[in-house]
Amino acid sequence: MEDILNKAIKLREIGELEKANTILVELTTRYPNHAVVNYQCAWSFDVLGLEKEAIPYYEKAIELGLPEKDLKEAYLGLGSTYRTIGEYDKSKKLLLEGIDRYENNGLKVFLSMALYNLGEHTEAMRLLLSIIAETSADESVITYKKAIEYYSIRLDEVWE
Repeated sequence: MEDILNKAIKLREIGELEKANTILVELTTRYPNHAVVNYQCAWSFDVLGLEKEAIPYYEKAIELGLPEKDLKEAYLGLGSTYRTIGEYDKSKKLLLEGIDRYENNGLKVFLSMALYNLGEHTEAMRLLLSIIAETSADESVITYKKAIEYYSIRLDEVWE
């Protein structure tokens, strides 16, 4: 099983997306309770642009219990997928859960998109600004890091 799974992953990595997906769907029928197989199958649907088809595989993989590295990526994948199909509340909830576990900037960026879609523009912008201030290597951002951090939580204030 591991050899077949690794073959499917390699196929995805070299752009043979449909072949990888076919193999992974077959593996999930043979090993329906294997978390990593379900996760890789979800991923294979995602890269094909078949987000709705990916969802049950992501959900099952998370429910079955993935290794930490894969679980972090599954939170991001499923959270992003929920957002792309308009399930903004589910996206927000799952991404927040992932952030609670992993404190990951990738998860925060995807959360900011879900917040935007939910009309929570101030929080979405605050989150993105804080990530930029924390992680940017751009000198023009670094120069204004303290100002960006200060204003990121005061976006609606007007000074007179």
